[in-house]
Amino acid sequence: MQVRLLGPIDVTQAGVPREVPGLRRKAVLAALAVGRGEVVSTDRLIDAVWGEDPPATAMNTLQRHVSYLRQVLGGRDTIVARPPGYVLALPGDDATDVAVAERLIRQGTAQGSAQGSAQGSAQGSAQGEHAERVRVLQQALALWRGRPLEDIAGQTGLDAEAERLEVLRLHAQSALAECRLQLGEHAQLVPDLERLTRDHPLDEGLHGQLMLALYRSGRPADALATYQRLRQALATELGLDPGQHLRDLEAAVLRQDPALDLTASRVTAAAPAAPAQLPLAVRGFAGHAERLARLDALVQEAAAARTTVVCAVSGPPGVGKTSLAVHWAHRVADRFPDGQLYVNLRGFDQRGAVMDPAEALSGFLHAFRMPREQVPAGLDDRATRYRSILAGKRVLIILDNARDADQVRPLLPGAPGCLVLVTSRNQLTPLVAAEGAVPLALDLLTAGEARELLTLRLGAARTAAEPAAVAEIVQRCARLPLALSIAAAHAATRPGTSLATHAAQLRDTAGGLDALDGGDTSTDVRAVFSWSYRALTDDGARMFRLLGLHPGPDLGVPAAASLAGVGLPRARALLAELVEANLLTEHTPGRFRFHDLLRSYAAEQVSADRGAAVLRMFDHYLHTAHAAVMQLDTGRPPTRLPRPADGVTVLKVRGGDEAMAWFTAEDAVLLAAVHGGAAEGLDEHVWRLAWTLTTYLDWLGRFDDLIATSTAALAALLRVGDVLGRAHVHRDLGRTLARLGRFDEAAPHLDQAIDLYRSLGDPVGQARTHHNIGWMLQVQQRHREALAHSEQAFDLFEAAGDVLWQARTLNAAGWLHAQLGDHRRTLDLSGRALQLLQEVGDRHGEAGTWDSLALAHDHLGDHQQATRCYDKAIQLFEQLGDRATAADVLVAAGDRHHAAGDGAGAAVSWRRALQHFEAIGDPRAGDVNRKLQAV
Repeated sequence: MQVRLLGPIDVTQAGVPREVPGLRRKAVLAALAVGRGEVVSTDRLIDAVWGEDPPATAMNTLQRHVSYLRQVLGGRDTIVARPPGYVLALPGDDATDVAVAERLIRQGTAQGSAQGSAQGSAQGSAQGEHAERVRVLQQALALWRGRPLEDIAGQTGLDAEAERLEVLRLHAQSALAECRLQLGEHAQLVPDLERLTRDHPLDEGLHGQLMLALYRSGRPADALATYQRLRQALATELGLDPGQHLRDLEAAVLRQDPALDLTASRVTAAAPAAPAQLPLAVRGFAGHAERLARLDALVQEAAAARTTVVCAVSGPPGVGKTSLAVHWAHRVADRFPDGQLYVNLRGFDQRGAVMDPAEALSGFLHAFRMPREQVPAGLDDRATRYRSILAGKRVLIILDNARDADQVRPLLPGAPGCLVLVTSRNQLTPLVAAEGAVPLALDLLTAGEARELLTLRLGAARTAAEPAAVAEIVQRCARLPLALSIAAAHAATRPGTSLATHAAQLRDTAGGLDALDGGDTSTDVRAVFSWSYRALTDDGARMFRLLGLHPGPDLGVPAAASLAGVGLPRARALLAELVEANLLTEHTPGRFRFHDLLRSYAAEQVSADRGAAVLRMFDHYLHTAHAAVMQLDTGRPPTRLPRPADGVTVLKVRGGDEAMAWFTAEDAVLLAAVHGGAAEGLDEHVWRLAWTLTTYLDWLGRFDDLIATSTAALAALLRVGDVLGRAHVHRDLGRTLARLGRFDEAAPHLDQAIDLYRSLGDPVGQARTHHNIGWMLQVQQRHREALAHSEQAFDLFEAAGDVLWQARTLNAAGWLHAQLGDHRRTLDLSGRALQLLQEVGDRHGEAGTWDSLALAHDHLGDHQQATRCYDKAIQLFEQLGDRATAADVLVAAGDRHHAAGDGAGAAVSWRRALQHFEAIGDPRAGDVNRKLQAV
């Protein structure tokens, strides 16, 4: 199965195309495919489909599109719901034609053009290499069936991706032309190059290739005419002359320079007239295809720009910024005939020996053969001379490992034609703002790219033999290129040791860091991290250390403020410092994360403040979660909490929508805190946090998570000896197990809860448990037994003066009377319950009561009133975020429509139910799907 984007959007299975009807569906599929196996947020998908003005129904429509696409792709597991969106999970590395094309283009351009590189006996080998590249590049270009994303071009938010793919195609076409020139296919190339230059009238590289092809085909006059057309076009469109390389080529054609002859270029080694300072390219470079394509596009921009093009590559330590820069620079070096400059500015040198810009300028001036005694003394004079030398030249300049914008500015050329690539652990925001630098953020490799790196370093046979070990090494190295390279080096130098053994070493060491030492400070992960850490302010370094205590995967500003015991404004400032230093990523507004190895390193630096910081963090989550759940479900009685520690930020949660949004954002963090709190000695926090999560997890149908958190809470309560807490958790566990139909397991928990509440003299706890037992019995069709428990619950609630739960219990009794056939009694009891629930503002209880009333009206023949009640119940459950119960009611409403002969109405209700079940991963989605197929 493959998604094709390089032309009309479709899907192929075993090579046979399958149509995807509808532009919106195609846009959703394309956005997921562009995501390359990573989670694509629902916001990004909606933007891709509708742009800046989505309809109010966008989310529901998106879910329907995803459901349809799953059927096209062959199953639910092809598109997986994963907060905050979806991920395309097709197997294999060739799940899209784009992935195949990028792999082939990397293969076809991996060593550069090799122009004029072969001599003597090596000539045949070079020719064979060029022929192989031609084959691979032609195979890649054959994948384009038209304009990329052709169906949705100009109509969605994916135009930037379509443009990138066009640039990628042009890059491949140019590389193919270069290889064919080296093979002597001059005359055959001319028609292709004439077409390309017509399509790209300002592209100097293509015009240079056409001039050379024409000249070598015995058409020097046409070569000169090509130059004049380009010169005129550049002057008219941009007010510029062709670059030095084209001017030199024109002069060489005019004098019929023998160096232009292919045979001469193969046997004559040209004198090194230009600096070539690029360091050795990394063997086995992998990944970052999108970034490489963006850099390739910058070469075109540099040729046509009125100023020097500057690109600032930033990313956390060890992410491969230098490797990317050097690998790419070698790939495009031939596009900069006046030379390539490189300097390591040592911005984060372990010894603090940051390079002065004046020193870097001195090295560059020497590279252009300026005698040492003629190099000016001052920074400004050196910069002036440097810019004068570069005027009119096309030079690629790599400024590696820069500390800040001030270190870079003196090294920027003043005239157009050059391209400057800056790498830094900082984001260099001032350079982007003032000099118009193009920001290019580098992130971790994808899992597939990480496997590719290991395969390139260790060989396909070795990695294919131990796929599980490779997967663990990728995970333990957090997909960080430096860590993967070190792990690969250890394995490469020990060919007799299995990869499983290397994976075990990573597993057994402290956070994986002990095993990631390559033998010197530049390849020791701890040392590399330390250079960025030492560059922080004292407060920034403290914040970084304390963030290592957070369970992850991400956190918000209030949690960071609580960890550090500072106010929100100060926390924001410190987090901004860490983001600027690329030690932290703000992956969505207000949410921050760093990769696992940096987390391990940060945690290692914590000492005295550890216990207090962890307590503040748990207090923040517990008190905010308690406030949120009380807004989410007004029917829950509050639990008594100890006063939060000094320095804790507790959020004020306003309303159920805000509460649900907070739980959704903190979902993974709260689960991690519940399961990790015992190790911190915070059992009281563990069980109370688990208690706050029950409503949220229950409404989303996350019953496995609910059982796991309740089990952790019960273990914590047994350690602290809290009997009341145990009663609460036994009741929660019993209710959840009953929801899953595991009645034999549920009953003992509910019975134990009753006994514990009775021993404590807690009638309300007993009443709520009777209510839960009644619900379990009615699911088992034991309606009269269930009614007895509901009546017991009502009497206890009435004696305690609990109006809200009296009302909920009245509705439970009304529902049971409906099951027993007494629908008028249901209208009486549930009608009274509805009035009370509306008075006390219990929207969740009200929603359930509308459902009971709908059932009664339906059986009494008042279908119009039943529909109105169903609609009110569904609307409330959906507004509250209780998707599991909303889906249940929608199924019931659909069944009623179907029984009444309204197939269309049934289909509408069942489709909405299916969306909810699919979104929460409920297995009942299959039953609903079968209902829909039978309509």
